[in-house]
Parts: sequence; structure tokens; C-alpha cells
Amino acid sequence: MTAQILATLLPVFLIAGCGTLYGRFRTPNISNLNTLNMELFVPMLVFAVLADGQAPLEEYVKLAWAGAVVVLGSGVLLWPLVRRLGLEARTFLPPMMFNNSGNMGIPLLLLAFGEAALPAAVVLFIVEMMLHFTVGLYMLDPRTSLRRLLRMPIVLATIAGLTVNLLGLPLPGWLLEALHMLGGVCIPLLLFALGVRMLDVDFSDWKTGLLGAVLCPLSGLLLALPMILWLDLTGLQAASLWVFAALPPAVLNYLVAEQYRQEPHTVASLVLIGNLGSLAVMPVVLALVFQFVQAAAGQ
Repeated sequence: MTAQILATLLPVFLIAGCGTLYGRFRTPNISNLNTLNMELFVPMLVFAVLADGQAPLEEYVKLAWAGAVVVLGSGVLLWPLVRRLGLEARTFLPPMMFNNSGNMGIPLLLLAFGEAALPAAVVLFIVEMMLHFTVGLYMLDPRTSLRRLLRMPIVLATIAGLTVNLLGLPLPGWLLEALHMLGGVCIPLLLFALGVRMLDVDFSDWKTGLLGAVLCPLSGLLLALPMILWLDLTGLQAASLWVFAALPPAVLNYLVAEQYRQEPHTVASLVLIGNLGSLAVMPVVLALVFQFVQAAAGQ
């Protein structure tokens, strides 16, 4: 069990650590790197996974609903506590809701369960991203136009991939292979970029950051359990939801808060201390998930 957990986590933290080390001495323009990733490589991966006729997307509808409940339910669950503690809801709640399903979620699931987990990882990533750029932006500014959502490459790739899959349109094997290869670039790049971002850790509001590091995975896991039972999720899908629910806040929360001038320094503490906290949270969650998968396989 310990070897399996280390085999999953060590590559994640090693690649992220390389990003931190490189960023320490070279200070790369990570914004351009993230733009390239989010506008080209990630959409390629999303389209390739969705358009592949071998991926029965109808089997992932329940997982998508469960992922949406985990994201939105975390905000509902924590809202009374946020009010009681006197925290600014628009600052604290988005990082608790919108987790690191891209930078950490996809690589973790692939390393833990292999290529078979890729459709589940991509479905959960799409759900989180869509909600972030709709509900998340509306939370920060109700006047935000949703037209920008339809201009995002990842949204266009999702629509195109779903259309190809649902219509049963066959794509040449060489084209799918090229798309998968291009999309595969995004996975180590996401981790590398996360490592560079860790250099921006702001400890000035460490108490709020520490609170978020506890509440973000806790709220997600509290919602994942009833969804797994209610929707009767089993095997790889249930395991994927557990990992998804325990992920730390997405780095994108900080970028959005900076754009909307919504206490970006506090959000930076929530995001980056939350990601540091995953060093303690994820081994425990993975140990439980691996036990669950092994028990289910033995039945």
C-alpha cells in the first residue's frame, strides 16, 4: 500500500518540485506557459478523450452530476460557517469550491489508476472548469457576461468532442493519436506550472490559508460520500470522485481574484497553503481509495 501511494504521489511532487526549482533560478514567464497550455494542449486532450468512440460518455453522466454537487455543495455547506466567522464570502468560498482538478487532479488519477482513469478525470475537470467560469465568475461579479465562456478554447473543444462522440462520427486513428500526443503534453506542464506558482506563497494571511487547507478537502469529502451512495457509483468512478473531492484549491482562483480585485493576497494564501496542505491530505485519501478499490476488486 505504501509503495503504491509513493508511486502515485512522488512523480506529482517531483515534477512540481522541478518547476519550483527552475522558477527559483530562471523566473520563467509562467503566464505565457499557462496560456499555451489552456488554449492548445488542454483543449486537445479534452477533445481527444471526448471524441474517442471507445469512451462511452453516457456511463459518466452520474459522475458529472456528482462532481457538480461536490463543487457547488461545498459553497453551500461552508457558507454559514463563513458568515459566522466574519469572512468575506466572495473571497473565501470560490477557492473552497473550485479545486485543482487540472494541475493535480488529472495527473494524480492517471498515476493512481492508469489510462483507464483518463475519461473520468477529464469529465470531472470539465465540470469544475465550466462551473468556475459560470457560477464562479457570477459570484465575483453578477454583471459578468457569459459570452466569454463560449469563446474559451476548452469549451469549444468540449462541445466539438461531445458532438463527434454522440453522433458516432469516426475519426482516423492517426488523427486521434496525434491529438492524444499533443494533449499529453499538458499533464506534466500543469504540474510544472503549479510548482512555479508555489514560489508565490503568501504567508501574510496564514491563519485563513490554514483554515482553507482543512475545510476545502473536508467539505468535498463530506459531500462525496452521500453522492457515491445515492448514485451508486462504483469502482473507478467512485475512486475518482474521492480523489476529486479531496483536491486543494485551483491556482486559477488567485488569477481570477486578481482580475476582479477580490482580495488577491488572501486568495493566494488560501490557494497556495491549501496546495501545500495536500502533502498531508492526499496520502491519507489515496490510502483509503486504494483500500476501497482493492476491496471492490476482491468481491
